[in-house]
Amino acid sequence: MKKLSCAVMGAGLVLSIAISNIFSFIGDGRKLDELRDNVLRLHILANSDSEYDQGLKLSVRDALLERSSEIFGDADSITQAKAEVNIDVIEQIAEETLREQNCHAAVNAEITDMYFDERVYGDITMPAGEYTALRVEIGEAQGHNWWCVMYPPLCIPAACEEDVTDDKEAEEEFFDEEEKDIMHNPEKYRVRFAVWDKIKSLINF
Repeated sequence: MKKLSCAVMGAGLVLSIAISNIFSFIGDGRKLDELRDNVLRLHILANSDSEYDQGLKLSVRDALLERSSEIFGDADSITQAKAEVNIDVIEQIAEETLREQNCHAAVNAEITDMYFDERVYGDITMPAGEYTALRVEIGEAQGHNWWCVMYPPLCIPAACEEDVTDDKEAEEEFFDEEEKDIMHNPEKYRVRFAVWDKIKSLINF
């Protein structure tokens, strides 16, 4: 009888741990989904891989980031930012930048959902997955691309050589502690996030 009681208690303990781990796994997965939903990525494709076209790509990048207030207005949330995005203004800024360097390539911009590989920006890591992105194509858009997190403005310091404290302030303002842990400790979550995405793809969760 005593052995049976011990066995039942042991099974109960294992079950409790399993349930706790399942809830933890689901919680982390939900938080990953929230993180993906709460950022707008910037994706710029150069006309070609020539040094000239790659330089133009970076000039367009800097112009868009420096004039982000014209693109997002007074938005203070990702929902407002996506709603405020003005594609015409984005294309105008990009084309003006190109014209200043005697380039007359066309620019096409759009808001789209697309897959991104895991990407490191300074001391943070954005997990791989589907994100909403501002995609800017220059000319034939056959060159190497450049991407970052445009909103919240995490890539502005790296692109425009501003004080890195601006980057930290944006991080503190827009992300909670769990999201920051995901971005600063990717190795802790990488496997479970891959499993989470696989499960969602199989059961449309």
